[in-house]
Amino acid sequence: MTTSPAAPHPLLPYGWSEAFATGFAGHEALGLTPGRVVRVDRGSCEVVTVDRDGRAVFLRAGAGAVGSADPLGRPCTGDWVALDPEQGVVRAVLPRRTAFVRAVSSQRSDGQVLAANVDRVLIAVSLADELDLGRVERFLSLAWESGGQPVVVLTKADLVPDATTLSYLVEDTEGVAPGARVLSVSAATGQGMDALAALVRDGTAALLGMSGAGKSTLANALTGTDAQRVDATRDSDGKGRHTTTTRDLLPLPGGGVLIDTPGLRGVGLWDADGGLAQAFTEVEVLARDCRFHDCSHRTEPGCAVLAAAEDGTLPLRRLENYHKLVRENERIAARSDARLSAELLRDWKRKKALGRHMMERKRGPRQDG
Repeated sequence: MTTSPAAPHPLLPYGWSEAFATGFAGHEALGLTPGRVVRVDRGSCEVVTVDRDGRAVFLRAGAGAVGSADPLGRPCTGDWVALDPEQGVVRAVLPRRTAFVRAVSSQRSDGQVLAANVDRVLIAVSLADELDLGRVERFLSLAWESGGQPVVVLTKADLVPDATTLSYLVEDTEGVAPGARVLSVSAATGQGMDALAALVRDGTAALLGMSGAGKSTLANALTGTDAQRVDATRDSDGKGRHTTTTRDLLPLPGGGVLIDTPGLRGVGLWDADGGLAQAFTEVEVLARDCRFHDCSHRTEPGCAVLAAAEDGTLPLRRLENYHKLVRENERIAARSDARLSAELLRDWKRKKALGRHMMERKRGPRQDG
């Protein structure tokens, strides 16, 4: 007698795996149901989960108090969560394998998770504008820090009809993206789309980039639908509109899922020491030959990094941007440390006041002699 193979898990098309099943076992014992966040709105999120008949269904759920004390712990698109289906509330966020995090702004020390449990980070860069290599390096630093594999996608390649010019743009981008793949594509003509579709066929890919980079058009081409609204860029300045206003998780026809995100006006670094080291790997390699182990690569004698910049081995623009991003990362880290110290001090004062109050209650009312 043969037994039929078990039916695939209903959440498999949304990235369910044995690893998440193992991590969910404790929540399952409490009667909770697994789900993946496909969209987040204010105070609630849309979750794909399993109904009593074992089918994948979409449910609007309240985020409850999950992560309320820590913005980075709140449910985010791509998260796997433990759901109370009866109450319609997310009770817990499962540990993230990876997370793309940026600083909310240069004036604050808060971080924001843009996408969670991502295998590949697609950095969309429009060829309709002048190629900004410094911005590519910024995105790459955060992408490497996320734990996902970065892929730089040069969009709107049809607007560069000269093949030689396009090859130079790809070559320039590859020069600032060590370890990352660079693809030039056009959703309008289909150029390069087969290679991109094959790249995202398994796992979870997050699509990020500045406004007007063509992310929504790219998402529609990859999903084979019109799931995302597309507007033209403004004629006045060529900048894009925020056609995508939420971060949406979209299943792909060939397998895998895509997280499309709104266009970003700014991308601040957040705790990106490791990401900077990978984005500027040649600087890290050169630094091993510096005379001083704590060399800042600015004015120190015997600096191998400065020597490489002087002889042209290391482009001066790249070294200057490295310094800029390191300073920014250190500034945000210092603000975070200061905020943490202030929070610890407030907690200590509250506990001290509470202890004093409990001691006074234990002593009882004062007796006047």
